[in-house]
Amino acid sequence: MSVESILKAKGTHVETTRPDTTLYTIVWDLKLKGIGALVVSEDGTSVLGLISERDIVRGLAEHGAAILSLPVSKLVTSPVVTCGPRESITAVMARMTRHRVRHLPVVEGGTLCGIVSIGDVVKHRLDELELEANILRENLMARH
Repeated sequence: MSVESILKAKGTHVETTRPDTTLYTIVWDLKLKGIGALVVSEDGTSVLGLISERDIVRGLAEHGAAILSLPVSKLVTSPVVTCGPRESITAVMARMTRHRVRHLPVVEGGTLCGIVSIGDVVKHRLDELELEANILRENLMARH
């Protein structure tokens, strides 16, 4: 299975933000949208970076409450670890583990075309395992 199969199930919409957006706005966006990261982009299709809850917590430790007035460009993770739509789920899981990231923008031909989170990957893998278990169960039942 590939990243494309996850995007077919969840959709390709990606929440983005501009590099000059304040962290105060970012914190509210993450809260209101119930997400853990935003792709930083000037135009909504190029990927300049990623701002995540983890980045904000680390910035809070470094800058204190003053962080809220800073622009995203001061804390953005860049360059971003990405994946392509035709990459396998296994490869994406390994990349997330190796780089210790929870979100991977999906990029094809330099254009943002989706995002996958560790939750998306785990859900997809659990669905695969359930399907495999059901097939095995049916095969066992058919033999008896």
